Amino acid sequence: MAIAEQERVGTDLWEEVKEGLKARVLEELYRTWFEPLEWVGQTEVEVRVAAPNAFAALWIENHYSELIKAEVERAAGREMSVSVEVMSGQGAGLQTRQEESRHRDQGVRKGPKKESRKGWSAQSAGTMLNAKNTFEQFVIGGGNELAHAACVAVSKEPGIAYNPLFVYGDTGLGKTHLMHAVAHRILENQGQVAYVSTEKFTNEFIHAIQDNTLIAFRRRYRQVDVLLIDDIHFLSGKERIQEEFFHTFNELYESGKQIVLASDRAAGEIDKLEHRLISRFQWGLVTDIQEPELETRVAILRKKSEEMGAEVSDEIVEVIAERVARNVRRMEGALTRVISYQRLIGKAVDREKVEALLKDVFLEEAQNRITIDKIQERVVSYYQVSLRELVGRKRTAQIVYPRQVGMYLSRVLTSHSLQEIGNAYGGRDHGTVIHACKGVENMMEQDPSLRCSVDSLIQQLSQM
Repeated sequence: MAIAEQERVGTDLWEEVKEGLKARVLEELYRTWFEPLEWVGQTEVEVRVAAPNAFAALWIENHYSELIKAEVERAAGREMSVSVEVMSGQGAGLQTRQEESRHRDQGVRKGPKKESRKGWSAQSAGTMLNAKNTFEQFVIGGGNELAHAACVAVSKEPGIAYNPLFVYGDTGLGKTHLMHAVAHRILENQGQVAYVSTEKFTNEFIHAIQDNTLIAFRRRYRQVDVLLIDDIHFLSGKERIQEEFFHTFNELYESGKQIVLASDRAAGEIDKLEHRLISRFQWGLVTDIQEPELETRVAILRKKSEEMGAEVSDEIVEVIAERVARNVRRMEGALTRVISYQRLIGKAVDREKVEALLKDVFLEEAQNRITIDKIQERVVSYYQVSLRELVGRKRTAQIVYPRQVGMYLSRVLTSHSLQEIGNAYGGRDHGTVIHACKGVENMMEQDPSLRCSVDSLIQQLSQM
């Protein structure tokens, strides 16, 4: 076959492969990793394609090579292999991924008009970015609008807008989503970016000491345009790692490079963290992410259901949004469970079914929010007794029964120990609490009206 004809066949094959990939992955994922790939050449048994830079070639080979191979074989109708090469620059030809891997310091994504330099590998130095964690997929509300705006500003003008940017808040509220979004945007703009958890950073540092490769380790993290470190609170108590990160921070900051940090608490609240690090973490912008209000939670769930191509009634969305308030990730997981059930069973769920389907999620959420004091307050109001009577020594039936219900609810809805519960109910021992819990369970089995009253109390407490 003539070379020109072979090239035509090859490019036609590659276009068919790209169409297949486009149908199998999210649009943004396709645009980021597969659309820039170019056909280079092929033999009877191999297709060669080129990525725009070393980072992309490494990432694709590590994460998407099997997917591309499957599409190539489908389009070609025979077994074939795929090699991913790197376009080395204007007119300079191609540098294969195999040649890149000879270097101990694996490639980083390179931007225009920058010198070629060794950097970090997504496989070894970072956690894989979630393709869905983009700014477009982030739902903005009162509790996160400042953090979102700051991250957008940083992604547009890294090292200029806010440096460092320190974002903190409870687990599951969107810190990691925003960090991934910043990384995606920087990569789209051809910047060098490293996103890594503190645990991964620590483990790499330890291995670098063991393998005598500290110079390579430092080069990876000190020559990027943007460094994003998640869970920075895990630096707590790690003196050697803090020392290393202090110098990494200084070098990046003095070079005008952007630093983004995420934590589950404010810098000043991280135990055993050096004052010089606390001071540096507060140099730029510090912003928190708060628990989203009900309207934002509803919007998040509706966006999630649209993304999954599912129809969920407003009533069910509102039930989940009301009952799972403190963790967006857990809330989305609850919705996914409901949608999966609907698809498997083939019909929409009602409120009663959702209560049963998500009972463990609702209880876990309640345990993170409900206190013994709140339980006692609700029991006192429900059974019309005084708090003094509830925790006192009286043993009349109208007092003992509410007291036992209170102990039962404290056992079910909180993570307190038996002894802690006993102490809260007038200094009773753990045996008394066990007896009370078993008594309430037996009575609920025998008396439906009692079960209804206890379930009503649980629902009231869960919605507080």
